[in-house]
Amino acid sequence: MYSSFCVLHCLFCLSQGLYEEALIQFEKIKDTDFQAMYQLGVMHYDGLGTKEDPERGVEYMKKILYSDSPEARHLKFAAAYNLGRAYYEGCGVKQSTEEAERLWLIAADHGNPKASIKAQSTLGMLYSVSVLKDLKKAFFWHSEACGNGNLESQGALGVMYLYGQGIRRNTKSALECLREAAERGNIYAQGHLVEYYYNRKFYSTAVAVAKRITENDDIDMLAKVTDCLPTYVAKGVAMAAFYLARCLQLGLGVQQDQAAAKKCYSKVS
Repeated sequence: MYSSFCVLHCLFCLSQGLYEEALIQFEKIKDTDFQAMYQLGVMHYDGLGTKEDPERGVEYMKKILYSDSPEARHLKFAAAYNLGRAYYEGCGVKQSTEEAERLWLIAADHGNPKASIKAQSTLGMLYSVSVLKDLKKAFFWHSEACGNGNLESQGALGVMYLYGQGIRRNTKSALECLREAAERGNIYAQGHLVEYYYNRKFYSTAVAVAKRITENDDIDMLAKVTDCLPTYVAKGVAMAAFYLARCLQLGLGVQQDQAAAKKCYSKVS
């Protein structure tokens, strides 16, 4: 009972940003409570309330993943996801994309609603861009994550349908995915919609969508709000800025404005 109360108190401290207080309390019960051990692992890895110590964070996650205790079972998938992240980044452990893949495959096995869906989406990204590139596998895992409500995978799935990556090209399915993801705030999907509208000469629609994107180009904030990778948020903003600049430069769907076009071009990275 005491341990459960302490964990709840510590989680409340975390939600309020009181990281140092949470760290102290978690340390007191880490040997008897796996939830406390897990939270300490995250805090040490990310440097929340303490100096970054990724090796220690990895140590805690491994203890959870390889524990035989029934009390650790519900945390194993989240621990596997975080360990995969450590191996992929080479932070706190020797870098290994293959080991990251193995751990994310464990985490993706529907054992934890949040960690498993995140692992599914991450596997979709992994198979899209890494040395393990396999677009059919990427499509499969993005489909799994999208079916479970993941916003980032929904946008990625739309792009794969649009260009026939890992699946036969299907414009109808692509637009369904991209439009729904865009409505939910996926900037990457919105950027691809701008490109789609521009290429089909729906210039006024392209301009309208692009303007909404470029009004707020705080990448880190947008990534945090949508829980999408900053890299892909930045790509979506850059795409929107480029096509908006083209429209302003040439007077397509909007009044010609060279100064505004130049300003938009400056946002393209």
